[in-house]
Amino acid sequence: MTQTSHPADLLSADAPSTLPVPGASTLLAPRDWTDQELLARMLVRDAMAWREFHRRFDRLVFRCIHKVTGRFRSVLSDEDVNEIYAQFLVNVTARDMKKLRAYRPDRGSKLSSWIGLLATNTAWDHLRKVARRPATSDLKDAEELRWDGVSPHDALVAKERWALVNVALRSFSQKDRDFVRLYYVDGMTPEEVAEVMNVSVKTVYSKKHKIRCRLVEALAAKAAA
Repeated sequence: MTQTSHPADLLSADAPSTLPVPGASTLLAPRDWTDQELLARMLVRDAMAWREFHRRFDRLVFRCIHKVTGRFRSVLSDEDVNEIYAQFLVNVTARDMKKLRAYRPDRGSKLSSWIGLLATNTAWDHLRKVARRPATSDLKDAEELRWDGVSPHDALVAKERWALVNVALRSFSQKDRDFVRLYYVDGMTPEEVAEVMNVSVKTVYSKKHKIRCRLVEALAAKAAA
């Protein structure tokens, strides 16, 4: 029987498992490393660090993936979840782990928040790919088709509204667009948005009100035009 390799082994098969990392203690067990020590070891492809990464963050990654895909169970399967997870691993290791190196602990956000954001973005990227796929099915399945969801008319209206919103958002800053995605699209709570964006919960509520007013004004202007 062929033994399946753990992702950590594949990511660091050519590297020793105990590489020295500046500023990191070699006496502590992996579960006792700080996030910064763990990340430093991952960036030099320490196999032990990658195993600790999976132990520490896999549950979070899958939770973020399911939070996005859970709304689209009619078109997604468990295979899509596994594909998103695999793509997430590819993303964090691509281009000399550029996305991991982009994490800035000096800005006050936790490593877990950064990992969760990367997983969420990967899930939404996958959904955009699925949306572009042509629908296929056997003709014999048509006899059993039944529609219990939103009517085509309502779906079209919703699509047109989102198209107008997307156009209006082009004039917003990248930070405001990120806020809209986290709060309105990903459905994060004010507390979760505050943690990811490294702001206070009070700021989240204030920004929500300001952005909503700006969207209403922008959509009204387009409707009038």
